[in-house]
Amino acid sequence: MRNTAQITTAVLAAGALTLGLSACGADSSDTDGPLIVAASPVPHAEILNFVKDNLAKKEGLDLEVKEFTDYTTQNPATQDGSVGANYFQNKPYLDDYNKKNGTDIVPVVTVHLEPLGLYSHKVKKADDLKSGATVAVPNDTVNEARALKLLAANGLITLKAGVGNEATPSDIAKNPKNLKFKELEAAQTPRSLDDVDAAVVNGNYAIESDLKPSKDALVLESAKNNPYGNFLAVKKGNEDDPRVKKLAKLLTSPEVKKFIQDKYAGSVLASF
Repeated sequence: MRNTAQITTAVLAAGALTLGLSACGADSSDTDGPLIVAASPVPHAEILNFVKDNLAKKEGLDLEVKEFTDYTTQNPATQDGSVGANYFQNKPYLDDYNKKNGTDIVPVVTVHLEPLGLYSHKVKKADDLKSGATVAVPNDTVNEARALKLLAANGLITLKAGVGNEATPSDIAKNPKNLKFKELEAAQTPRSLDDVDAAVVNGNYAIESDLKPSKDALVLESAKNNPYGNFLAVKKGNEDDPRVKKLAKLLTSPEVKKFIQDKYAGSVLASF
């Protein structure tokens, strides 16, 4: 079940952030000041901080990285100008967000993919899940559909024909193991592993929880033709901000590709 209270809380939190940044004199629309970018801690902020520490000065970019542990607050902060850009999301998620909120945030450049994976503390293979097993899945619209598609791609369930990026457990056509689904905030799914039989976890939250997607996942999303690459995003009209253009160039540089390959060893994949 979607939790509208969580959405309200996120919006209020974003409002509080706006006031806080304003009090500090930050102005994301000032192209002479630093470019403030909202980002989830792992791997987004780590990648941005690599750019800040190693590449930005040479390009003449003043970059400030703001970490957000709750990703639902990043688009509101971008829309209201508290930050100049964000880096945490994929296209289906952004399309859904803009549609539901009447906002006009747009992607700038795709940087990486965090493969979604199925994890368990109780079984070693997905096929070993017993009849009636409980599987935790993210409860936001796009990531829940993505989780169900992952299970379907690996033969654990079958979804109804034509199901898109708003699929829920009610859209399951066949469920041979009679799996039960526990819908949780995405950040909570790795923490649920001791309480459920398995959990579908976003790549960034898996890494934060010391899971290694390339090794620990029972099943993992394929990178081929994957629409869920994460990108730098801005409010429409800010795509031509020279600071944004500089950051987009640096985020898709050979140096960043090597950083992603070396640091994440296949658990995060460069998309350029």
